[in-house]
Amino acid sequence: MFVENSSVSVYTLFVNQSEAVFLNFSCRKLLQMASRIGTCLDSLTEAQIWARSNDTSNAVGHLVLHLAGNVRQWIISGVGGAPDTRQRDTEFDACPIGSAELSQLLTSTLTEAIGTLRALPEEKLMQTLEIQGFRLTALEAIYHAVEHFSGHTFHIILLAKAQRNRPFDFYGYLTGPHENETP
Repeated sequence: MFVENSSVSVYTLFVNQSEAVFLNFSCRKLLQMASRIGTCLDSLTEAQIWARSNDTSNAVGHLVLHLAGNVRQWIISGVGGAPDTRQRDTEFDACPIGSAELSQLLTSTLTEAIGTLRALPEEKLMQTLEIQGFRLTALEAIYHAVEHFSGHTFHIILLAKAQRNRPFDFYGYLTGPHENETP
């Protein structure tokens, strides 16, 4: 129960809850998007995963490699403090690897990233970091990484839909109760 000066305590409680909600939602959103990428990978042949419509476009496989590299650099290394070993250009020049290997790479990267986020002390969210030459808070870095992951997920979905010539049913849950779904 709050007593004198309870507005400070209520504010502190609100801020702490907001930080926890942000971190939890970030984890859930990454998992949701990864699940959709997995569905796309499972629906494509190896040739389709590595197909480029032209020399300036990326293949689904390259985008998956790029997302794994980006999450590792921004969340695992940038926010979590692990060494940054990313070599971004190789994500787009990589030789084709199998769908199972791509899925495993993305899964292991996200498992590590989510572990980093779940172990992150909430007070660290306002700590200033430098990632790719940008100075920003850990909160901003996480927001960027999740937004970037989401954007490329929809890029992958679009490429997969074009290859398959049919849609995915990612929103079938909207026909009934969906209070437990991540929007």
